[in-house]
Amino acid sequence: MTPVAPRPRLALARPAQHPLSDTVRKAGWEAVPYAFTRLQASKLSPPRPFADIAALLILSPSGAKVAGARVPAGTLCLVQGSGTADALGREDLDVLLPSEARAEALWDLLKLQFPSGGEFMLARGERSREYLEVVAKDTPWHIHPWVTHREAPREPFPPLPEVEGVLAMSPLQAEILAPIARDLQRFAWGEATAEAFARAGAPAHAQCEPKPTQLWAMLAQHLKKEESPC
Repeated sequence: MTPVAPRPRLALARPAQHPLSDTVRKAGWEAVPYAFTRLQASKLSPPRPFADIAALLILSPSGAKVAGARVPAGTLCLVQGSGTADALGREDLDVLLPSEARAEALWDLLKLQFPSGGEFMLARGERSREYLEVVAKDTPWHIHPWVTHREAPREPFPPLPEVEGVLAMSPLQAEILAPIARDLQRFAWGEATAEAFARAGAPAHAQCEPKPTQLWAMLAQHLKKEESPC
């Protein structure tokens, strides 16, 4: 019987039972949890009283965890995905989700719910790509950013496991991984993350849109290419 080759190991900052870890396994890799960054909550106050906004927009589970403790009951929250909704940890909020877990779809949902515009607060990370702020500029939809958190390296910093590849989920993760993963396969979740790898002098071998289906396609295709005979 021909022995089965071991799966290549891919480090990513997600628990073993996370849906993205499942995606990695379905693409033919072994998912190796590597928690090398942490959430650091901001002490900034909301830029507007909640009574003065029509809705709160939330981009990520991290933002939801911080904002969830401060949002008044009954607040309408437009959140980017189901994971973000779950992270709110509240059943007394009016939560709406877009058709896709993307900022672009959240923008479409906002316009659909408020066709005449209005005042809105946006809970986001320090290094968000600021898509909503840019697209809403000079429109009737006035977005007031509330920086709820930032991503920071863990202290003490954990050593990188023995893996064949790494997946960076944010620009900061790419900047951290670039110098310690120069001899490994480097994958980027999103264009901004790929750009961060390049700025750090270790370009990504592949990048994908921040969608599980695209992650699967990227990893499966790369693995197939590596296994193909010359």
